[in-house]
Amino acid sequence: MSQFAPYKESIMKSIFRPALTLFVALSLITGLAYPLLTTGLAQALFPQQANGSLIEQNGKVIGSSLIGQAFSGNHYFWGRPSATSPQSYNAGNSGGSNLGPTNKAQLDAVKGNLDTIRKAHPTQTGPVPVDLVTASASGLDPEISAAAAYYQVDRIAQARQLPAEKVRQLVAQHVIAKTFGVFGQARVNVLRLNLDLDKLSKA
Repeated sequence: MSQFAPYKESIMKSIFRPALTLFVALSLITGLAYPLLTTGLAQALFPQQANGSLIEQNGKVIGSSLIGQAFSGNHYFWGRPSATSPQSYNAGNSGGSNLGPTNKAQLDAVKGNLDTIRKAHPTQTGPVPVDLVTASASGLDPEISAAAAYYQVDRIAQARQLPAEKVRQLVAQHVIAKTFGVFGQARVNVLRLNLDLDKLSKA
């Protein structure tokens, strides 16, 4: 046996034993205890958000307040355009078109959206809210500006044969103020608004 064997064994114990102990301890803390703690706190304090902010109707999940849906037809409020593929609002492929503001394809897409919006809202003569004709970076925006919602009131009122003032009041009830009164802009959640719109039509 080498005369240095005892020293090697001592060095191994002094270096590797603490390292192994630390590895196991950190694995248990960060890989087990911390996730369990944060999950438990989230479920206890913010269960709705922790479970995806899901929206249910008649016991069935119909969407999330965090992810937009494609609404078409004159009976519903339309959300912001989405550039995800292979279909709009694809949560599995979140992203924008990555086209610059001077790109011809981008300009053509915005022009097409603008023509569609103006044709569908002949009573509106003012500027079209920008979020009705441009897609976001995520392509999943669940909300539109309050201005974009009010812009669509006449079309929906006519399609559903409802007084425009009632539809306008419904929008007002759904307006979410600026975050902390400073950040962002007044907005509405399109899915929640359309669900209550259906209820208003049945009332």
